[in-house]
Amino acid sequence: MEITRRGGAAMALATLMAAAPRARAATPGLMVRSDGQPQNLDPHQVFDVPMMGYALNTYDGLLRYQGSPPTLEPWLAVDHTASEDGLDWAFRLRPGVAFHDGSPLTASDVVYSFRRVLALGKAPASAFLPILKPENVTAPDPLTVRFRLDRPYGPFRAAIPIVAIVNERMVRANERGNDWGAAWLAANEAGSGAYAFVPGSLTPNERLDLQRHEGHFLGWADNPSPVARIAMRTARETSTGVLGLMNGSIDFTDSYLPTDQVEQIQSSRIARVERHSSLRTFVIRMNNARAPFDNVNFRKAMAHAFNYDGFIREILKGYADRNPGPMPNPLWGAPKDAAGYAYDLGKARDFLRAAQAEGVNLRQPIRIHIQSQLEQTNQAAQLFQSDLQSLGVNLRIVSDTWANIVTATGSAETAPDMWIHWVSTYFVDPENWVGQMYDSRFHGTWKASSYYRNAEVDALLARARGLVRQEDRAPLYEEATRRVMADCADIWVYNTVELRGVSNRLANYRFCPVGSGAEMRWLRLKG
Repeated sequence: MEITRRGGAAMALATLMAAAPRARAATPGLMVRSDGQPQNLDPHQVFDVPMMGYALNTYDGLLRYQGSPPTLEPWLAVDHTASEDGLDWAFRLRPGVAFHDGSPLTASDVVYSFRRVLALGKAPASAFLPILKPENVTAPDPLTVRFRLDRPYGPFRAAIPIVAIVNERMVRANERGNDWGAAWLAANEAGSGAYAFVPGSLTPNERLDLQRHEGHFLGWADNPSPVARIAMRTARETSTGVLGLMNGSIDFTDSYLPTDQVEQIQSSRIARVERHSSLRTFVIRMNNARAPFDNVNFRKAMAHAFNYDGFIREILKGYADRNPGPMPNPLWGAPKDAAGYAYDLGKARDFLRAAQAEGVNLRQPIRIHIQSQLEQTNQAAQLFQSDLQSLGVNLRIVSDTWANIVTATGSAETAPDMWIHWVSTYFVDPENWVGQMYDSRFHGTWKASSYYRNAEVDALLARARGLVRQEDRAPLYEEATRRVMADCADIWVYNTVELRGVSNRLANYRFCPVGSGAEMRWLRLKG
């Protein structure tokens, strides 16, 4: 099927450009980002792409992913050891690290941070709750942290960087009741990162500012002209960020650029597109706990009704790679022989007939929620809507926000029928994808929001995460992935080539799939 290219977005952007005011003079030392901000500022309550863009700059962890492909490097911890059975871990901290208020960072802060994550039970806690009790995180001396796991846990080291280390003294001073300082840290900051939050600069979901932390433990000798101040400004639509990039008022867009806007930037003299292969997968979720998606034949019909190649080749212009399953193709644990679902309206009709014979009401309207600020989700939904209409399926597109969708997916009853999002690289392990997306123990999180349930898959994933060696774990993740795909839990579309608009004022951009290239300390600012 040939797709007529949608030119509306490009025409709208051209109109905006024609009417745009002349570019303001760039403020020395200031960089403006339009890739948004997290729902709140507590890295132990929120864990998604906007939070990573904030926390990687304001907080440090024991280890950190760097480079592409990402590798784990020492950060706050200079080295670590593990027992042969994978139960006992010891991390030796770097001496002389200071928080933004000047107080020293010690093992007690690390213990408090992990215990706080476990107590709050949100976001990053999902990787640790099954295997770590708070009392088993200890500090035998000011520069040593020990973890005693309940049982072996293969993803443990890979997941360590997702816990931001907070200033225990500051957070404790702002605890109210048993809230672990959650209300305070939601609008404040207690980190040691390369940048510090500027108090008073926060307008939720709109703006916040960061200031360079001169005392960061890495120092700044390797960067003679770093960004002094970062202004994070939420763009309601990607095109708004691109407009700002083109008129000089924005330096750094999100990494979800539609291809027509890529062309606009590439023709500019003041900006460029940073293009990098990633491990970010694009997924159309289906609520398996609600009719009609509780019927596997209906789900398979939907999977065969999406025009994967047309979307990737003609709308995305090849800036993505077909990814037939929930695991990124390049990652270990992804079955290389799994072909996935192909665009085939004939097969889609056959599966619809089978679903109808099993009592599915095909006249029932279906609602798919898109992220209004990300045009690509709308493009995918509109393409899907057109083909489903030819099959007699009524797909209605609902414009929504990421924050609203995350809240709604907290239960099967409130989660949408369908919704579109990406699964980014929070840590480099199959557990980040198939493990946390399709094990029923994670129901109630946005990652597991298709509410898929298969006891055999749960058992395979539990066994995989309970082993230490990659060669033992990989076959179990492969088999779990095959079964999830056979059940057609979701519609898996592509593995991302990340596209970000960057001002030519910025040099030394470094990309890492973990964080989507949003770590700022390496950037050099011209003027």
